[in-house]
Amino acid sequence: MGTTKSNETYSAVSLSGGKDSSCLLILMIEKGLPIDCVLYADTGMEFPEMEAHIAKLDDFLFRERGLHITTLRHPHGFEWLMFDVPQQQKRAIERRIAMGQPPTGYGWPGMRVRWCTGQLKTHLITKEVNRLKKEKNALHHIGIAADEAHRCKDDPHNRYPLVEWGITEAQALQICYDRGYDWGGLYEIYRRASCWCCPLQRIGELKKLRHHHPELWARLLDMDNRARAMFGPGPLGQFKQNCSVERLEARFAREDGSTTA
Repeated sequence: MGTTKSNETYSAVSLSGGKDSSCLLILMIEKGLPIDCVLYADTGMEFPEMEAHIAKLDDFLFRERGLHITTLRHPHGFEWLMFDVPQQQKRAIERRIAMGQPPTGYGWPGMRVRWCTGQLKTHLITKEVNRLKKEKNALHHIGIAADEAHRCKDDPHNRYPLVEWGITEAQALQICYDRGYDWGGLYEIYRRASCWCCPLQRIGELKKLRHHHPELWARLLDMDNRARAMFGPGPLGQFKQNCSVERLEARFAREDGSTTA
């Protein structure tokens, strides 16, 4: 059920868990298109609702094709990379020591250094896809919507079915909703359903996090306090430029008319 015939090309599908890649997987299953593996990189910092969504997709995939999602994970995870990964370059270590910072950890990711996306997602998926392309001449199916077609790369092994089918981001989300995939309401609250701890989120999104996911907000506050204590007030130790999570907590509490804990 899950494998293609020997004379057919191996078919790999990337799944981020978001609306576009979820729509792609659902439609490929519905259309009877060949699927040999579905690759998902778990950052360990996903919303609980996203984890439930992935489990629901996995059930559907197994029921229809006899396959399970292949989950890729960094051997240590986000917080280890943020606080504990040893610095390798001599100059980086010397600079850290000169600034009174420890020689471990990347600190908070930022716009210029998005180590989280690279280490926890892109590197894992790319390494496995490249292996499949080399060993199995695999075709890589990627969930980019028609209105994001500029993101497509000119690679003969890549396929962008949503672009070919003319399905936009809004249509992809509606297709998922129509099939009963609603992410527990994540897309009704947040603009994006990516990692809850992302420093690149807008202030409004963080305020929603505090309101709708107080347990994750408390964890974010702890992580930021630890980062500031460890790395100081510079880029590594600040969640946003000149703005700690602690300051945001005070601001949001003020705006909500509540008091800080």
